[in-house]
Amino acid sequence: MTGIDVSPLSCQETVKKVGFSMLIRDAITEFHFDCQVRKLSPKTIALYDRQLEYIAAYMEQTTGLTNIEDVRSIHIKKFLVTKGEAGRKPQYINDLLKAFKVFFKYCYQEGHIQTDPCAKVQNVKQPKLKLRTFNEEEIRKMLNYYNGRRFTDIRNKTMLAMFFDTGMRLNEVLTLKQEQIHDEYILVHGKGNKERLVPVSPFLAKLLLKYRIAKDSYFNVNTIPQNYVFVSYRGTQLNQQAVSNMMKAAAEAVGVRKEVRVSPHTCRHTFAHIQLKNGLDLYSLSRLMGHENISITQRYLDGIKDDEVLIAAKQTGVLAHL
Repeated sequence: MTGIDVSPLSCQETVKKVGFSMLIRDAITEFHFDCQVRKLSPKTIALYDRQLEYIAAYMEQTTGLTNIEDVRSIHIKKFLVTKGEAGRKPQYINDLLKAFKVFFKYCYQEGHIQTDPCAKVQNVKQPKLKLRTFNEEEIRKMLNYYNGRRFTDIRNKTMLAMFFDTGMRLNEVLTLKQEQIHDEYILVHGKGNKERLVPVSPFLAKLLLKYRIAKDSYFNVNTIPQNYVFVSYRGTQLNQQAVSNMMKAAAEAVGVRKEVRVSPHTCRHTFAHIQLKNGLDLYSLSRLMGHENISITQRYLDGIKDDEVLIAAKQTGVLAHL
């Protein structure tokens, strides 16, 4: 019997047999849909879309190639070189490469390409940056700056305490809802919808209770459309700019050092730094911060001074607790 061979073939075998090659932009569209299926955040998907548009446009305009199968590692490398020559920082270039690696790995697994052009492309070397964090005196002063009895003062102090006490990301705090807060922990919805638990200290628990009472009293007539924990005086969800302004106002008023970048992310760095200095192990810290792997957490070790390491070692010494 003659006819078309309908025996099962892998996607890669199909590519070899019929010579099919998908357009780069079609592959990007399919990858976008796959990200949605995997429930990645809209923010992450939008970032992937922008980053992959760069390589698609580069391939079309510089090499004239439009098929995903024609992309080679030399094209990826040349693209990264152009970004470096344009003055882009190593961190930015490595972020692009990270997105390309995820995309081309997906294309390889789906059988759209025979070899992964990013598999052997190395990251650009990044200079080690000293992480400037808030010191304990600055933390204390910033918290005390919002000691008023107004709703916004109580809210701001509670938010600051949450950033410093939990190491949560800005978006995690902005999207936090009341049902995620429990007596001794917060259930955090992190990147990629990954959940983790962070502890609530007695200090933060007290502030959260005070804030909830103030919030319920302030909005006794108005209704809050969504159950966000931190809201504006109108009852709407806070945005990033409002939080940034709140932190900068406190930092400027209490005289935070100029070399410290005032932001929620610096609070996160400060949380990690102090936890390590106080003896928390790297693995536990990695889980608290919601990092994908422990190598991301290791960079915080560079911010710890030698004398701080010695003090921490004395407190956790083997013979000290026999």
